[in-house]
Amino acid sequence: MASFDVHQHLWPEQLVAALRKRSRPPRIDGDELILGEGTFDAGLDAHTLDARLSLLDEVGIDTAVVSLQPTLACDGIPELVDAYHNGILELVAAAGGRLQAFAVAECLEGFAGACIPAPTVVGGIGELADELAAAGQTLFVHPGPVPPPPAGAPAWWSALVDYPAQMQAAYAAWLTHGHAELPIVFAFLAGGAPFQLERLRARGGDVPQMAVFFDTASYGPLALRLTGEACGQGCLVFGSDAPVMDANAALAAVEEAGVSEAALRTNAGQLFA
Repeated sequence: MASFDVHQHLWPEQLVAALRKRSRPPRIDGDELILGEGTFDAGLDAHTLDARLSLLDEVGIDTAVVSLQPTLACDGIPELVDAYHNGILELVAAAGGRLQAFAVAECLEGFAGACIPAPTVVGGIGELADELAAAGQTLFVHPGPVPPPPAGAPAWWSALVDYPAQMQAAYAAWLTHGHAELPIVFAFLAGGAPFQLERLRARGGDVPQMAVFFDTASYGPLALRLTGEACGQGCLVFGSDAPVMDANAALAAVEEAGVSEAALRTNAGQLFA
């Protein structure tokens, strides 16, 4: 069975060109990605098809499922969303089966599912859930934009405080009013939300039977083992968050945690094979 990395990001040339044309965030100026929360190295060399296929070969992954991260705040800007959709389908077609893609908050033909920002789940996703379930697609939940960190905060503030808070809220909302027939993947262990299940039960809450999966990105062996114990290894799928994070480090964490490679392949295969 093929191996999958369900959490990678890839920007097609059409999207990069559209971001360069903008005069306000989100935009790209030279080698810098300018967002409402700050300015970052765009790292454009990692967003070519050749570079991505080379990365997959390096880490021994057959297929990457790529998305446009909602943290860029491209949702609601039609020229950026269209540029991504058109460009990423071209890359998927050219990749010889090595790539699949999530659409931006829509159920579209040719895509593996839809990627949405975590706060959207809290408010409810309406008809999108029914559309994805009927199409046999998957919902991928990723953090959305966050405000600039407090004055004097370290560089890791948003990644450690804001993003996990969004993901935990999204997971709690899904347990409350999620779609029972729609498979869903929460990025980076839903910010540690499975660790809260004991407290949920202690407060009288229930954990309904739903097809909920957690990708392994950004966490180490301890967190992966805790999630496996809380929800079973059948809930884990491999995700690296490449090129934002190091895919080799993500693989090393999975191996050190003792997560079964066969389980990861089987779990992701249910969704994307």
